[in-house]
Amino acid sequence: MGETSRNVDMEELMTYSNNLVQILKSDKDINAAKQFLHKSKALQSQCDKDFYQVQKSIQEYEKKIDACKQKAAAAKSEAAADEELDLLQKELEDEQKEEHMLKNDEIDDLERQRDSIEERRKNLKKLEQDELRAQMKLSMFASVTNIIPNLDDPSKISGHIVDRDKKVIENFEFDPTKLTAFDTCDSIWKMINLR
Repeated sequence: MGETSRNVDMEELMTYSNNLVQILKSDKDINAAKQFLHKSKALQSQCDKDFYQVQKSIQEYEKKIDACKQKAAAAKSEAAADEELDLLQKELEDEQKEEHMLKNDEIDDLERQRDSIEERRKNLKKLEQDELRAQMKLSMFASVTNIIPNLDDPSKISGHIVDRDKKVIENFEFDPTKLTAFDTCDSIWKMINLR
């Protein structure tokens, strides 16, 4: 029966630690990830808009090409002068070259934008995974030591000591410029052992 009671206490401790982590963690990374996701969606929307414009331009050029072809056909059927046929043929070829160059430029630009969006998505996913790992480490650390470190200020060693039985949270802080690393570590171990 003592073992079952201990298991229940550990489960409650894990739940309590996870709740503390949620309360005490910094929202900076989440906000940055949300901003990044928002910008990524805006960029995707802009890419879709640009792609629509390119398609519209291509359709307009295709209409112009069709009109040139009709002019060429009409000119041939009316036995137009060779000069006019040459001029129409040249105009058609110029239109085709311009369309081809425009398509290539726009496709290259869309490819670059797509690659940029994919890179940003990968970075966002990595940030989310890193945040989840950090939460899990912090939860495990709090479960084992009853200490939740404060990671906001790297110039000092600080945090909270959680005593679940007494329902108490005590703050602690060490100045690394006044204590050696050994003294700081020794003080933290003493706090852990007192719990």
